Amino acid sequence: MNKVVFVCLGNICRSPMAEFVMKALDQDGSLHIESRATSSWEHGNPVHQGTQKILRQYAVSFDSSKSSQQISRSDFEFFDLILGMDESNVEDLLQISAGRYDDKIKLFRPGGVPDPWYTGEFEETYKLVTAGCRDWLQWIKDRQ
Repeated sequence: MNKVVFVCLGNICRSPMAEFVMKALDQDGSLHIESRATSSWEHGNPVHQGTQKILRQYAVSFDSSKSSQQISRSDFEFFDLILGMDESNVEDLLQISAGRYDDKIKLFRPGGVPDPWYTGEFEETYKLVTAGCRDWLQWIKDRQ
């Protein structure tokens, strides 16, 4: 289980934040980590400025050329673990999966991670994402 994808609605705030935080935590580089969107609303748009700002504030490296990408059927086949950032994302993922990959889909954390695009709370999002990534990294390592 070494291929992980984080998924939120637009792939500009929470899921790319989780992608880059997890990459920073995965110090031995044993995981393949990406992020996607459930919708095409932000397709091609860059990572939100609020996410970029908080990643810089905490010295988390990120790819400034990353742009929003919607999850595809091939992603469901490729990734071992598909983490929805909130319950709505998980519901969308399960609908897209149509029963074929449901066992790979998990909620990132109980209660989900509120979307800072709506809340403006990028600091709180960062704290939840960092704690969740630490938990998932341990979960993955325990199963290797």
